[in-house]
Amino acid sequence: MAQRGLPEGQLPPNSPCMTSTNDIRRTFLDYFAANDHQIVPSAPLVPYNDPSLMFVNAGMVPFKNVFTGVETPPAPRATSSQKCVRAGGKHNDLDNVGYTARHLTFFEMLGNFSFGDYFKERAIELAWNMVTKEFGLDPKRLTATVYHTDDEAFDLWKRIAGLPEERIIRIPTKDNFWAMGSDGPCGPCSEIFWDHGPDVAGGPPGSPEEDGDRFVEIWNLVFMQHLQEADEITGDLPRPSIDTGMGLERISTVLQGVHNVFETDTFKTIIAASEDLSGARAEEDSALASHRVIADHLRSTSFLIADGVLPSNEGRGYVLRRIMRRAMRHAHLLGADKPLMHRLVPTLVSEMGQAYPDLGRAQALITEVLEREESRFRQTLEKGLRLLDDEAGSLGEGDSLPGETAFMLYDTYGFPYDLTEDALRSRGVGVDREGFDAAMAQQKAAARAAWKGSGAAADGDHWFDIAEREGATEFTGYASTEGEGRVVALVVDGKEVSRADSGQEVTILTNQTPFYGESGGQTGDAGVITGDHRLEIAVSDTSKPLGRLHAHHGKINSGTIAVGDTVHLAIDAERRDKIRANHSATHLVHAALRNHLGEHVTQKGSLVAEDRLRFDFSHPKPITPSEIAAIEAEVNAEIRANDEVRTQLMSPDDAIEAGAMALFGEKYGEEVRVLSIGRPNWEGTGRNYSVELCGGTHVRATGDIGLFRIISESAVSSGVRRIEALTGEAARQWIVSREEALKSVAATLKTVPDEVEARVAALVDERKTLERELAEAKKQLALGGGGAAPQTDEEVGGVKFSGQVLSGMNYKELRGLLDEAKSRMGSGVAAICAVNDGKAAFAVGVTDDLTSTISAVDLVRVGVEALGGKGGGGRPDMAQGGGPDGGNADAALAAVREALATEAA
Repeated sequence: MAQRGLPEGQLPPNSPCMTSTNDIRRTFLDYFAANDHQIVPSAPLVPYNDPSLMFVNAGMVPFKNVFTGVETPPAPRATSSQKCVRAGGKHNDLDNVGYTARHLTFFEMLGNFSFGDYFKERAIELAWNMVTKEFGLDPKRLTATVYHTDDEAFDLWKRIAGLPEERIIRIPTKDNFWAMGSDGPCGPCSEIFWDHGPDVAGGPPGSPEEDGDRFVEIWNLVFMQHLQEADEITGDLPRPSIDTGMGLERISTVLQGVHNVFETDTFKTIIAASEDLSGARAEEDSALASHRVIADHLRSTSFLIADGVLPSNEGRGYVLRRIMRRAMRHAHLLGADKPLMHRLVPTLVSEMGQAYPDLGRAQALITEVLEREESRFRQTLEKGLRLLDDEAGSLGEGDSLPGETAFMLYDTYGFPYDLTEDALRSRGVGVDREGFDAAMAQQKAAARAAWKGSGAAADGDHWFDIAEREGATEFTGYASTEGEGRVVALVVDGKEVSRADSGQEVTILTNQTPFYGESGGQTGDAGVITGDHRLEIAVSDTSKPLGRLHAHHGKINSGTIAVGDTVHLAIDAERRDKIRANHSATHLVHAALRNHLGEHVTQKGSLVAEDRLRFDFSHPKPITPSEIAAIEAEVNAEIRANDEVRTQLMSPDDAIEAGAMALFGEKYGEEVRVLSIGRPNWEGTGRNYSVELCGGTHVRATGDIGLFRIISESAVSSGVRRIEALTGEAARQWIVSREEALKSVAATLKTVPDEVEARVAALVDERKTLERELAEAKKQLALGGGGAAPQTDEEVGGVKFSGQVLSGMNYKELRGLLDEAKSRMGSGVAAICAVNDGKAAFAVGVTDDLTSTISAVDLVRVGVEALGGKGGGGRPDMAQGGGPDGGNADAALAAVREALATEAA
């Protein structure tokens, strides 16, 4: 291709030897550091302080709360090279990447910031010296723009830079006026343009030919000086500030003497690696576009993964997957016969890892995610492309693919809408977006009908309305304990409302949240939601309606909240840490149970709260004390090993094939989180100690659990046992309380804790001896021994009868007493009523010679009835029963006498 602008490798006049992008970044930061600016590291790509953005898309985004006064600035002056992504939402350059000279999904924004320190004059002076002296650009090829009413900036450019008036262009549009939103700080801008020369088509800014490529904006200076409400300026900021932005890739094209960002050194290196690995040279325009797409998308996907975003079907994860799949399709177009993207990661880390160490630290994860995603997508890509070719084969330039077909590709083959658009671009064929949206709406309606038909409560219908309207809540709590969210719905008493006031109980839904919604046995997060005008809501619980909304339940302590408000959400981090420890411990105890009891052990339920954990599992009998001790010791050994806890995303089938445990009967989507805990290659098995499917929050390393202690083991139902346990500080306090109890017992026993066991054993033996002696004494007293009057017999109906009432006699002694009475009488009936605590035990014995005519069972029942009881049982020679009315003991004996007399008569 013909090179526009300067020949490749030729620097602009007066430019220093600055051939690498890394040198350019370093020079910029060092220059501002030398001018008393603090170098601030790039913030993550996920903007937790701005819920209106999907990704950080400008250098000032991390400082938004500083400019609005919510946060204290890191220093009066700062400078940074900020990672940015524009792919998704209103800032979306995805479709243009690879086909234009400047569009990228990932770029770096160089910037310098003044937080109420210097203003226009110093900002213009610093900028002019940067571009002309540090970067060595020819002042004759530079043009500045100002907002059409900003006479101050116009005069400063004229005085400081010496620019002629015709190269200080007044722009009357919003291109040169910046605002943070309809409310908040705002101010005029001043942009610096580089002239690529007359051989490039285009005119200066503000001219009819301004859309050409000759004049390219390289730096934007924002003079933040006003306040506005509802897009109307209402006053001036008390401390005007400066925010600037210079695209690193764009200035690199100027300093490296090229006209296309993909011809700068970083991209050239990645594209060369892509050529080598794919075997396809970037010679034809189509192949060149594919290599450029791959190079750009490699950067955006890798940095997103490094910042904690993982591919999913909603939110940021879905945008990441769209970028991935677009690049993977272009790898397919190049004829790559095996996954390509992950093999380019070492080249990217080599190019950018020094400036961004997080990229190197995340290299293994990035490689793993890219390889897995591409391997999965390649399985369906060819089928989907064949279907696309069949459906679009008869379409010509200007025609549109039916929306139903595009939706089928999305629904069946995982083709994002824009991937289908990109695949048809070269043919000049469009896609019926309205038809696609209609098919999507039809599917949602069918899902709603199925949900209602499943028996879901009618009063939960509002959850489906919210989910259908707003989509799923994006959970940011794996990486953060606080962040900002936009209120998308408020529910009071089961009905949606537009606002809620102080004192009301309310359920709040936001577009994103760090609050975990109760699911999988883990309790929901608690915390606080705050906002403007002293809003404070105490969140007591978070639920997860429909499995995809996070509903914060709380009470408004002060202020008012309305749909559309931006609020700050902060979970109770200390409580979350306890929950995390307990949740990770359930995974460890599950593995330990299987190791010691057998592989039949499976989870049957769990509770993960901040104060305890409960784990139900299948097992046919109680766990012995020695087994409990062994299980507890093994879990604590894994905790002490302090190994990293890792999370991966996989399909359920891949996860189970890799050894992950799934819960029987649990429903899983097409992608699951696989959690690996404990020592890798555990005891030579080649795996981690525990590998399970789990969407909960967990510790970063097993050592964070601290301590594990089983406090009880019990039965739940037939074949299901339950363990309750504590971790961390709760476990320590439980042990301390037992030690204190032991010390107290030792003091009572007048011994030391180490001797308590022996002392108690001696006391138990002593008590047994005393009990035997006491029983013998009572027996002797009952029989008339020990100084008591001898027992006398009477005759009733011609039969000897012995009747006694005994107090304090153990009912177990009655049989022995009856046997001795029968032996003494030789022939007769003996009856004894033992009274204890107001209740009575009643027993009757009949000698063998009389059992043919007299039954002990019949006589016992007579006596028991007198005692207020029922029944009684035994044999003809010995029977026993009891009743609640011990005061009728004599009446019970009288009833037996009467029965004997009646029978004899």
